[in-house]
This record gives sequence, C-alpha cells and structure tokens, in this order.
Amino acid sequence: VQLQASGGGLVQAGGSLTLSCVASESIADTLLMGWYRQAPGKQRELVAHVTIPTSTYYAPSVRGRFTVIRRNAENKVYLEMHSLKFEDTGVYYCTANQRVWGQGTLVTVSS
Repeated sequence: VQLQASGGGLVQAGGSLTLSCVASESIADTLLMGWYRQAPGKQRELVAHVTIPTSTYYAPSVRGRFTVIRRNAENKVYLEMHSLKFEDTGVYYCTANQRVWGQGTLVTVSS
C-alpha cells in the first residue's frame, strides 16, 4: 500500500485545518491508521490513531482539539485540527500499522 497525505498549509494560531491521507488500496483490514508529526529539530511523535473498528488514541497535547476519522469506503483517514497552536507546527505523516508511511504534509501555525 502507498499513502498520500495532503491538506497542510499555513494557518494562524487558533485556526483549523483538515489533513487527508488516501491509500492506494483498501484499508478495511488495516489494523491501525494514524498520524505522526515531526517538528523542526525534534523526533517524530504520535499525534493520533484509529484502530479497527473505531478505537482512537490521541496524544495529550492534541486531545480535545484534533479528531482522527477513518473512512474505509474511501480508503482515507483524516485529521481534523482545531484551535491550532504554534507548537503544532511540523510535518505530518500518515501511517498504516506504523510500517507504511506517507510522504508528509507541512503544517505551519503562525503565532
């Protein structure tokens, strides 16, 4: 499977963005679909994931602000991001089972 992430961009603090990740094949049987991010000079970190059927996990730093949505019929996973903060800036990667990775999409939050 190949993953293609999109939706990043420049947004002011307090704003919203929705990231999309489309898979090249069905994700219906993929146990975990998720999002990681990597800020400049920092290690990649888990943001959120959704496992079969609909169990979700969020990093404490994004809980209550981000929502991960999995749509198997579309072969897509989304990350809705609200109340964005400067520290949310980074390259966001989608992943399938933490083994296959998309190319990343850059989110820049201006303060």
